[in-house]
Amino acid sequence: MTMTAFDSPLPIDDALPALTAALRTHEAAVLVAPPGAGKTTRVPLVLKDEPWAETGKIIVLEPRRLAARAAAERMAKTLGETVGETVGLRVRFGSKVSKATKIEVVTEGIFTRMILDDPELSGYAAVLFDEFHERSLDADLGLAFARDAQQGLREDLKILVMSATLDGARVARLLGEAPQVESLGRAFPVETQYLGRDARAHIEPQVADAVMKALRAEPGSLLVFLPGQAEIRRTEMLVKERLLGRSTDENIDVVALYGALDAQVQDRAISPSPSGRRKVVLATSIAETSLTIEGVRVVIDSGLARVPRFEPGVGLTRLETVRVSRAAADQRRGRAGRTEPGVCYRLWSEPETVSLEAFARPEILSADLSSFALDLAQWGVSDPAKLAFLDPPPQAAYTEARKLLMELSALDDNGRITDEGRSLRALPLPPRLARMVVDAARENAGELAADIAVIVTERGLGGNDVDVTHRVDQFWRDRSRRADEARRMARRWASSVIPGRHEVANPESRAATGSLDSGPGAVAPSRNDSVGAILSLAYPDRVAKNRGGGQGGFLLANGRGATLDPALALAREPFIVAAELSGTAAQARILLAAPISLADIEQRFADRIEQRDDVTVDPATLALRARKARRLGAIVFSEQIASAEPSEENAIKLADAIAAAGLHRLPWSKHILQWRDRVTFLRKSEGDEWPDLSNEALTATVREWLAPLFSDKTALKDLGADELSNAVMALLPWTMRRRLDAEAPTHFEAPTGTQVPIDYEAEAGPTIAIRVQELFGLSRHPSIADGRVPLVIELLSPAHRPVQVTRDLPGFWQGSYGAVKSDMRGRYPKHPWPDDPANALPTRRAKRPGT
Repeated sequence: MTMTAFDSPLPIDDALPALTAALRTHEAAVLVAPPGAGKTTRVPLVLKDEPWAETGKIIVLEPRRLAARAAAERMAKTLGETVGETVGLRVRFGSKVSKATKIEVVTEGIFTRMILDDPELSGYAAVLFDEFHERSLDADLGLAFARDAQQGLREDLKILVMSATLDGARVARLLGEAPQVESLGRAFPVETQYLGRDARAHIEPQVADAVMKALRAEPGSLLVFLPGQAEIRRTEMLVKERLLGRSTDENIDVVALYGALDAQVQDRAISPSPSGRRKVVLATSIAETSLTIEGVRVVIDSGLARVPRFEPGVGLTRLETVRVSRAAADQRRGRAGRTEPGVCYRLWSEPETVSLEAFARPEILSADLSSFALDLAQWGVSDPAKLAFLDPPPQAAYTEARKLLMELSALDDNGRITDEGRSLRALPLPPRLARMVVDAARENAGELAADIAVIVTERGLGGNDVDVTHRVDQFWRDRSRRADEARRMARRWASSVIPGRHEVANPESRAATGSLDSGPGAVAPSRNDSVGAILSLAYPDRVAKNRGGGQGGFLLANGRGATLDPALALAREPFIVAAELSGTAAQARILLAAPISLADIEQRFADRIEQRDDVTVDPATLALRARKARRLGAIVFSEQIASAEPSEENAIKLADAIAAAGLHRLPWSKHILQWRDRVTFLRKSEGDEWPDLSNEALTATVREWLAPLFSDKTALKDLGADELSNAVMALLPWTMRRRLDAEAPTHFEAPTGTQVPIDYEAEAGPTIAIRVQELFGLSRHPSIADGRVPLVIELLSPAHRPVQVTRDLPGFWQGSYGAVKSDMRGRYPKHPWPDDPANALPTRRAKRPGT
């Protein structure tokens, strides 16, 4: 077989002999080549002529549709052909392949479906993972499946992982110590200028300033990196305003580049500018890799990117604006040196570069894993550890994903895929939306559901209105090529579902043009069902009720709250279904929703709407309050006051409420408080054999000791002090109660026979307060706990005023008593103050007259 000849050399050419040699002797290899080396478009063309590829095609995976289209067109142009001949294309909105196709450029999500439908990858000789450093979830999953298939089904299948910035050794180990090939590339020098940025100010004006500076200082076109579509639009407006009225800048075009744009608009952004014109391309991270934008020699990098972060605890994915990694910053900078020397303006200070993370966080660590878990189940794997992943999925997110799939009846209790799950997986949609299309088709509303699904999954289709109903209407009126392709795809999804059965024909197996009319003259699907009613099939837990008050607040059926912009008409709807949420559990924002009527809710969720008594506890009175409520999850449709009845469940509610309010609300008697203090004292002095009766411990265990007291009650006021005392005292085993009385008595008996209460709560330790005269004749200091703990004695005057505190009574008699006697004898002459108190008679009385 003759190797394809190339008109112009590329830096990757020097590495091709080593790469072809590696794949002739090994089934896997890793290629690391910098941006602009030519790996994306030259390596597949060379490998297709290898002997091992004679009977099979080569699959080239790209991270997104724009990159896939650009790569396919560039390779086809190199061969002097059009896409669909030697080089084919498979993306979501259609395929261009033929019998002559030897190279298929596909998006990573399409490949996952291809290998799940045919694990042996029949007819394919190799799989090439391009730009693997982006570490998308589909790329990680596709590589794990391909490696598993290679080891178990296709020993001859070649796997090549290609990347510009990657820890090649780590991937090589994953692939069984595969050989690594490196291309040094040939990037032109790029001067880097650090402009800094005020983090407190909006990014758009600062980017616009940098654009105007670069246009004045540098020739050529500009590529500007911004975090998202909104920032791009605002920056575009600012730049165009500053260019107005400047005759010298009439030859400058300002264009946007992001995923939601029509293919024609994207092509305009990446195509060469007409002779004599310059271009300012405002792009998201979509332009970091796989693309060469002709004429660009200046890059302006905001240093920001927008990434999704899934929070399994709340089931929300929030978009987070983050600083780019060093690898991404290098990729962006390299775009300025693709074809000639260039300049990169960075909107941060030079020292900040060191603090950037080395690589972007892999998507598998922060994504919703429901589709991932369903694909694993289809592959026959329930434990991801059985497959080769560079980074295993987080356990919490994976568990949450499997839980959702079980709720959707896609997995059984053992985690195996069900027939229903296979019908969901056959649609190229997230499981919730697939559930919606399948269920709607059984109600003859599959076409409307498919339209909703394509609008939810394709950014920008039908406009940017928060109300899905409005987007659907706009989508049906849209006559753009992208909308036509999307309607055609939606019709294929709808027609692939067989109503009334758990089967779905593969919607991707039909020709891209399909047999259904979906062009400009197409008729909109029937609207017998409301958009909200259909959407609720995917998101029953996100049916939401307006909280009222005109603030745009809603309560979702899952118990969480979320808000809409109060200025939107949708914010005044009594009920909605939220399709997309962002933010945190405490501050969720509704990004996409549709209104739904109460009648639709009652019809669709008749089996889930409950009639039940809701019992709460009034925090002020700590009494049960009952209401008969009709509700869907947390949403209450109607309620009326009812009488609360004692029960075990209600007793626990009361106990929990008391714990939250504080145990001081209980009817404690002085006796039981001292009893607790005595036990606490012995626990401190003797150890954990004595129970912990502190407020913290009792609060933590109210369901065990307190709740049973309310089994026949409905309020705290019904609980008596004796009942409480008995319950607390029951926490001390019978065997220890005699020891309690002996080692921590309630009173100290003075030599006069007076019973003096012991204060176990005193800060200094167990304490008694007693008049000095009652201790005369006592030569040993009183103690408790079998003599181990001396009592703290607060000595009182005859008038019961404090005189002195001692822990050593004999020492007091021999020492400071003399000073006390001198002072007290003059003030209390009618009371005895003997010279030898240790041998004097104790008394509670004053001296007799004449003594």
